[in-house]
Amino acid sequence: MASCPLFLMTPRYPAALVDAGHYPPLAGSADLPTSRRPRPRPGRRYGYRCNSSSSSAPRDRPPRPRQQRQRSQRPGSRGDAVDPVGFLAKLGISDRAFAQFLRDRHKALKDRRWELCSRFIDLKEASSGFELLGMHRHRQHRIDFMEWAPGARYCSLVGDFNEWSATENCAREGHLGHDDFGYWFIILEDKLRDGQEPDEYFFQEYNYVDDYDKGDNGVDAEEIMHRMKEEYWEPGEIRSRKSQLEMVVKLYEQMFGPNGPQTEEELGEIPDAQTRYNEWKALQKADSSSLSPSYDIIDNLQPFDIFNVVTDRASFEKFQAKKPPLAYWVEMRKGRKAWLEKYVPTIPHKDKYRVYFNTPDGALERVPSWATYVLSDAEGKQSYAVHWEPPPEEIYKWRFGRPKVKGSLRIYESHVGISGSEQKVSSFQEFTSKVLPHIKYAGYNAVQLIGIVEHKDYSSVGYKVTNYFAVSSRFGTPDDFKKLVDEAHGLGLVVLLDIVHSYASADELVGLSLFDGSNDCYFHSGKRGHHKYWGTRMFKYDDVDVLHFLLSNLNWWVTEYQIDGFQFHSLSSMLYTHNGFSTFTGAMEEYCNQYVDKDALIYLILANEMLHDLHPDIITIAEDATFYPGLCEPTTQGGLGFDYCVNLSVPEMWLWHLENVPEREWSMNKIMKVLVSRNQNMLSYVENHNQSISGRKSFAEIILNSGKFLIRSVDDGLMEASLLKIIKLITFTTSGGAYLNFMGNEFAHPNRVEFPMSSNDYSFRLANRQWELLDKGFHKHFFDFDKDVMSLDENERIISRGSPSIHHCNDTSMVICFTRGPFLFVFNFNPEVSYQSYHVGVDEAGEYQVILNTDETKYGGRGELKSSQYVRRTCDKRVDGCRNSLELSLPSRSAQVYKLVRILRI
Repeated sequence: MASCPLFLMTPRYPAALVDAGHYPPLAGSADLPTSRRPRPRPGRRYGYRCNSSSSSAPRDRPPRPRQQRQRSQRPGSRGDAVDPVGFLAKLGISDRAFAQFLRDRHKALKDRRWELCSRFIDLKEASSGFELLGMHRHRQHRIDFMEWAPGARYCSLVGDFNEWSATENCAREGHLGHDDFGYWFIILEDKLRDGQEPDEYFFQEYNYVDDYDKGDNGVDAEEIMHRMKEEYWEPGEIRSRKSQLEMVVKLYEQMFGPNGPQTEEELGEIPDAQTRYNEWKALQKADSSSLSPSYDIIDNLQPFDIFNVVTDRASFEKFQAKKPPLAYWVEMRKGRKAWLEKYVPTIPHKDKYRVYFNTPDGALERVPSWATYVLSDAEGKQSYAVHWEPPPEEIYKWRFGRPKVKGSLRIYESHVGISGSEQKVSSFQEFTSKVLPHIKYAGYNAVQLIGIVEHKDYSSVGYKVTNYFAVSSRFGTPDDFKKLVDEAHGLGLVVLLDIVHSYASADELVGLSLFDGSNDCYFHSGKRGHHKYWGTRMFKYDDVDVLHFLLSNLNWWVTEYQIDGFQFHSLSSMLYTHNGFSTFTGAMEEYCNQYVDKDALIYLILANEMLHDLHPDIITIAEDATFYPGLCEPTTQGGLGFDYCVNLSVPEMWLWHLENVPEREWSMNKIMKVLVSRNQNMLSYVENHNQSISGRKSFAEIILNSGKFLIRSVDDGLMEASLLKIIKLITFTTSGGAYLNFMGNEFAHPNRVEFPMSSNDYSFRLANRQWELLDKGFHKHFFDFDKDVMSLDENERIISRGSPSIHHCNDTSMVICFTRGPFLFVFNFNPEVSYQSYHVGVDEAGEYQVILNTDETKYGGRGELKSSQYVRRTCDKRVDGCRNSLELSLPSRSAQVYKLVRILRI
């Protein structure tokens, strides 16, 4: 081995990998919209509430809600003490330049928060743009449309509803045009049917969805107002509303009589306040028939404060029992039947539309950036948005709640389009009915979906995203995807989404590139706005409106589709101006030099803070080939706030060994160093979609077809490879609480994935999964093994325990032994030699029993380990620096999991 890859060189935290191995996209090589609620428009500035200081502390302040107190005490939440460099001591990092970089980044983070809050109040508001932007049904028989395009000088909607006319329903300066921040606003009034009269009241509202027939009882507005006055208001409570001066005149007459003084001389001397108050109090006691509440202001020479106002208990309880008279107003709101009888929807359900811009460089038609459903035309050249507003009886109704992960995270990574056996693009419905039950049966508790967000180029695997708020129409409708997520929840599976906020498609007809005619709307201008190798566009993370778009996109998928978490794809592409294509040595200077994008780091911090504050059970996973320090540390301690980060070193290490090193020359020490060097909060896997896409082979294909490994025949003439089983088992049992498997690899899928493209004549031959192999030969044995491994973790919580403790790692014998809690894991990687009496050390004396053996015949093994050898008792012989040892039988190329079932006290 003359050369050694980078992942085997530097044991120091944090070691790194070159991102060049992480492939780029392949191209060329249920309710009414919440916007019905009145909300502020983007771009408007808001004041802050201030607590004026007082010499006396307020009394009887209401306690904070229990949920809010718990959230502030969550580790890493904003309630913790903030230390911008707090995680450095925990990780043992002492680098003055990096510490100063973290302090500077924290200052910039505070400035960015101030910018956001000056526009959107808080992170919740900044991440709720989908409630206002895009197309939404309004309560007043109309549709509101809002779009951000600061470079345009004229904006309108064109589509089937107005015969694609650019002059109707337009928004321009002076006519519901754009604000100072470039947000365009368009109102589309519903069309009045022939013979119908407009509504009598301009504020007439309609209930389109919830109880959509309620209000169609024809109650007159005058009758409603009369009932409100008689039933809600007490006698005399609303008299003062009739005249602003009536109460003033009445008080004047009480003090001075009907013919009061007209000048100051006639007025004379006014009694002091205490005297006037005593006279008024005596009058109140005499007038026992008064029904108005008696509020007294206690003047004890302290500054006035609302907490100094007291009242008698009866009046207070009466006031508290009152509810706002909304019920009367809601009753006046008409229902869906009345709306359909009087109006024709301005844009019917499933109508096509686009947004039209007039720019300094000419006219443009674009798919709206906040569109929730996008289709391409018959020729596949131009796309258009689809107005998705199904009638209430067709709206998908959620049946199941969100499940919670207990213990470890066992993720089944899937791509809907290639999930079927046929040579075609599979659908959401097919995935729901066929694949989801298999995932549950296989023992996984999470499904991670890639390629879900709308993308024009299918061969890009879904990573060249064009429309960030739309599910891919080639798989089905938005309601089809909701059903997929709902059924997954019903099976106890959490649903994770592979989200691509590190770059975007450069398509100018469908995507965000040159959206408003300018080159710097969503993306950087110049070279920085283009990925160095992949031809994609790079977001401008220092722009408040871009942050508004990206944060809202994350919140949209959680709110609209009940997504349980995200894997942030290819963070190294966004964290560095060289897009991660640089040689990393692990030196701290590489994480704080001029090539680091501080704005991208700040965005990730804000994204994690927003997601975990609004959705406490959310799961966020970072995919970063450079292992940026602090990925999974709390944001209050200088970290980025992720729950897990992907250990990309592991699959690269296995691939390098399989392709370049003879099996007999594998180094056990180097393998274990990569597996456990970054164990905490690490998601590990043997291979995901990367290892079998973009011209590469799956591991099963390498082992079964290369001819470099010793293989044996099993039933049906298929070949078995025990090596793949022990590779999967050791990767799983050393992971840091999370493990991932790509669709089909649980039964050792023999073929790679190849999406249809020009190089293969757009063939679907390898763009599917061969599910028929589940019941055949080696593939059946391997699936049974994988299922039992997942069940073992479900029952014993193996990978959610502490980090592995390595007792034995011998390059000569090729044997590895380590413990994790009460479990002992023994691996014999030797392809030729079996050991009948092999001693390994253990700390705890007792009886150890085999609970999993890769060499069993039901897994396609030889069954060399007999049932009488499944229970072993320790002896007091010191081995591997441990007080006790076990004498084990180790078949070649096999692994066993022992559990301490009985402790012996000496």
